[in-house]
Amino acid sequence: MDRQSRTTGASTGIGTGTGPGAGPAAGPPACDGTPVGEHGACLAHLTDADRAAYLASLTPGADVDHRGTPFTQELLTALLTALRDPAIRRPRIGTARFDGARFAGGADFGGACFTGDAWFSGARFAGDMSLSGAEFAADAWFQGARFAGTAGFGAAQFRGSAWFHDTRFGGDGWFGSSRFHGACWFTGARFRGRARFGAARFAGDARFNDTLFQGDAYFTVTRFSGAAGFDGTEFRGSAGFGGAQFSGQTLFHGARFAGNARFDMARFDDAPVLGPLTCADTLVLAGAVFAAPVVVEAAVTKAVCVRTRWSSTATLRLRYAGVDLTDAVLEYPLTVAAAPAPFTAPEGGTVPGAELPDGDPAVRILSLTGADAAHLTLNDVDLTACRFSGTLHLDQLRLEGRCVFGRSPAGRTGTPPRRWARRSTLAEEHHWRAGRESGRRPGRPHGWEPPPDGTRPPEPAALAVLYRQLRKSLEDGKNEPDAADFYYGEMEMRRHDPTRASAERRLLTTYWALSGYGLRASRAMCWLLGAVSVTVLALMLWGIPAAVPEPGQAAGPDRGSAQPAGEPATEPAAEPTAPDGPLAERLTTERWEKSVRVAVNSVVFRSAEAELTTAGVYIEMASRLTEPLLLGLAVLAVRGRVKR
Repeated sequence: MDRQSRTTGASTGIGTGTGPGAGPAAGPPACDGTPVGEHGACLAHLTDADRAAYLASLTPGADVDHRGTPFTQELLTALLTALRDPAIRRPRIGTARFDGARFAGGADFGGACFTGDAWFSGARFAGDMSLSGAEFAADAWFQGARFAGTAGFGAAQFRGSAWFHDTRFGGDGWFGSSRFHGACWFTGARFRGRARFGAARFAGDARFNDTLFQGDAYFTVTRFSGAAGFDGTEFRGSAGFGGAQFSGQTLFHGARFAGNARFDMARFDDAPVLGPLTCADTLVLAGAVFAAPVVVEAAVTKAVCVRTRWSSTATLRLRYAGVDLTDAVLEYPLTVAAAPAPFTAPEGGTVPGAELPDGDPAVRILSLTGADAAHLTLNDVDLTACRFSGTLHLDQLRLEGRCVFGRSPAGRTGTPPRRWARRSTLAEEHHWRAGRESGRRPGRPHGWEPPPDGTRPPEPAALAVLYRQLRKSLEDGKNEPDAADFYYGEMEMRRHDPTRASAERRLLTTYWALSGYGLRASRAMCWLLGAVSVTVLALMLWGIPAAVPEPGQAAGPDRGSAQPAGEPATEPAAEPTAPDGPLAERLTTERWEKSVRVAVNSVVFRSAEAELTTAGVYIEMASRLTEPLLLGLAVLAVRGRVKR
């Protein structure tokens, strides 16, 4: 019942009467106000005598009907004074009909007690309005009302249903400490200023569907005993639900947050689904408690789950988000997964996400420090910047889908230049190496990411433990090829660990240089080819004899002397003749072919059955010890990359 008033009534005083001693009024002006009693005019346009008589006839608890009536502040004060109950020292009103009423100045209903239905549908409040401490024993109707100034409902009691459908709040809306014992409907309401519901209590369902909060909205320490509906609600300022308690369903389907959405220290007793919602800034769930199974669906820039307690199974299906799970308490399985497609709305279509930046909607895990990973599953997430230090039971972490880790820098560095083979790395290793490189060469970390300001990277001994636990996690998941990179990282940290014995570190350095800890086949093959080349060259120069003695030819200078009489003839073994002459003359094709045959057979523990000089015998023995080892390291490296 939204009527338009065509007059503002008297500009001074209570009404339009001419005052004491004046003649009779010429008649009430055109007005939509409901006539009072048998009078033909509304309360604002009664004569002074008629108005005084009407106010004197009112008693506490009486019904009033002033629909469409224009009220000045003085006129409203006079009406409430006439209804004041001396026993409770506040106005007591039965059924109150203020539908379409116009309140030109401040409207103070503070402490009023409405024992019947209270109707303010379509009312207009040009100034501040106060219903602080008011008590509504029956239903309260404010749909379509307009509040140009501050609307104060602090500590109000709504024992019936409260209807604020399509209400407009031009200033701040204060509902702090209010009590809503029945259903409360703010569907389609508009809050231009701040909306404060801090410490409010909703015993029935609270519906804020399609509500617009242009300013900040505060629901801190609010208790929702029934369903809390915020479907399609838009928060253009910050939204604070810190310490709120949701005992029933929590409906945020299609809710949009242009600023922060704070649910820190909130408690969700029965929220099967939270979202899908969109948050252009940070979704704060720090310290929140989820007591029942829940699925959180959100497209957010960052999700802070520091010290969040998951007392039942939960799934976080996110987009665009950087997730901080520092010190999270996981009592039951928790899955953090990237949603592959935009979330859908019940009526069809996708949930709007225009506030979020364009780009890759990948989910990034920022920290697992202090969390217990025994119940944690990560699916299709980016772990490039994740901090694992201090994570408990990291070896039981489950990685599914495509989980991406950081990569070591590419390129060449050092003197002489060395090519860096790329591998999966942890963010903590980036931080440690960047700090070490900066200490040696300030400003030249060679592509390693420096640590955030104010943080200290862990030492190599701690990093080795992280790599070992993640390697076990991948191996338990039958992901041997990717686990190889974490074995490499573990060995690297052991090699750089100053607390280990120097002999162990030298051994690890040799292992690294020869084959990259048995994981770099190309490095082992290069060493093998080098060793074979050295063996071939040494055999050509000193191992292959100049000439091989003919069978039956005696050795020594007196090989032509006769045998003593009466003794059988014997032939001493002939020794190959060592090569002599210039070294360059020994590098012939024939000698190279023989050397290659000997060297290749040495690689596979076979003898070439070739005559060698004494030096050649020792060269062959050395090659048969070293070259098969290098070949085995190359085979081991290939197996590590293709093992099932």
